[in-house]
Amino acid sequence: MQPEDLVGHELRQAALDGRDAREIEERWYAAGGTPAPARAGASEPPAPPHLRALAGELLDELAALNSPLAADEPTDLADIMAACPQWPGPPEAAPPITHARLHAAWLGRAAGCLLGKPVEKLPLDGVRALARASGNWPLATWFTEHGVPAHLLAAYPWNRRSAPTSLAENIDGMPEDDDLNYPLLTLLLLQRHGRAFTTADLARLWLDELPAGRTFTAERIAYGHLLAGVEPPETARRRNPFREWIGAQIRADVHGWTHPGDPAGAAAQAHRDAVLTHTGNGVYGAMFTAAALAVAAGGGIDVHGCLAAGLRVVPPRSRYARAIRFGIETARTEREFDAVVDRLHAAYDATHHWVHVLPNAALLAAALTHADGDFTRSIGNAVSGGWDTDSNGATAGSLAGLLAGTPDALPHHWTAPLKNRLATSVPGFDRAGFDTLAALTHQEALRP
Repeated sequence: MQPEDLVGHELRQAALDGRDAREIEERWYAAGGTPAPARAGASEPPAPPHLRALAGELLDELAALNSPLAADEPTDLADIMAACPQWPGPPEAAPPITHARLHAAWLGRAAGCLLGKPVEKLPLDGVRALARASGNWPLATWFTEHGVPAHLLAAYPWNRRSAPTSLAENIDGMPEDDDLNYPLLTLLLLQRHGRAFTTADLARLWLDELPAGRTFTAERIAYGHLLAGVEPPETARRRNPFREWIGAQIRADVHGWTHPGDPAGAAAQAHRDAVLTHTGNGVYGAMFTAAALAVAAGGGIDVHGCLAAGLRVVPPRSRYARAIRFGIETARTEREFDAVVDRLHAAYDATHHWVHVLPNAALLAAALTHADGDFTRSIGNAVSGGWDTDSNGATAGSLAGLLAGTPDALPHHWTAPLKNRLATSVPGFDRAGFDTLAALTHQEALRP
């Protein structure tokens, strides 16, 4: 949240948006400013006061630059709907979602997230090397240290926070992760405010129930703004270079699960959530995911129809829509998924941060398309593609779990280690069982 650490990220986002920031960039580097950190963390030591003050000024100047892409990438819901010629109509009669289907969705989300945790932040070469060394390629089971040579573990160290609870030899229930915390918060939001919740309701819930230390990137920026008295949607827009990263997309599941057969309703609800922290493509990630999951929750026939429904709520000229189409088309063209991933990385690695929503959206769409509904391949593909491994694994597992329909339809080796238990810092849910969470979600899905 230090201004001097945000300028580099905002300059990178400006380049992606087509904003001409050359003069601002020259002033920043001439004053001794640094590029975006490789990780979205705080630099040490903090910048001297004059450089920090300049960073704040430049962030505001960058925000004032016009983007030539703005007309194709609106954030206001009415404008998004107007830009979508195939926006879904009123929901058709769909069978109510079952407790079993929601149970499978929760389990699928947890399993996919947990699979990706130990390799989060590793480069693609590292993910591949560690899995291949243990004979687990294509990914078909949990990562492990067994059989992996010491030199590989030194070259590609596991995520230090996650590895003690996410390798095959040490999994004991679902450990805490923001990819599970946010669905719990959404469930809490619906319990307290129902479907008519406002973005301000969500903001108050975060301040009441979400520890600040469990927020990252765009969510942490927005949280800091809330503490300073900034109201949404300025929480998403003001000095927030992460506003088109993946955060809103990982918060969308419960919006989709509780709108079976109603992708438009799910997308509109996800929009009210997303604009607390994100704009443009970052918001589309939440809307796309919620809509696709809503179709699956309503008994959608296959994953391809779900992805097509998700695209109907995204402006077709946006970069997000192009990323989804690119992922789908690439998956249909290449027989081997490794070749799919190589093409995606060739397209995005040089320009996008690994947590940006666009490369991850392309990978998610490709992973699900190539897996064709198979649960193991869905989460395995999503994680094996690198970038935000736990987030992509979680969303892929959520959709594939819904399509599977029941917990028994998910492979036992994915669900048994979860032990029907998750850890979380969200009040009231620590050590809750996935069957209990499914029952609570079912109540909200049936609520008018």
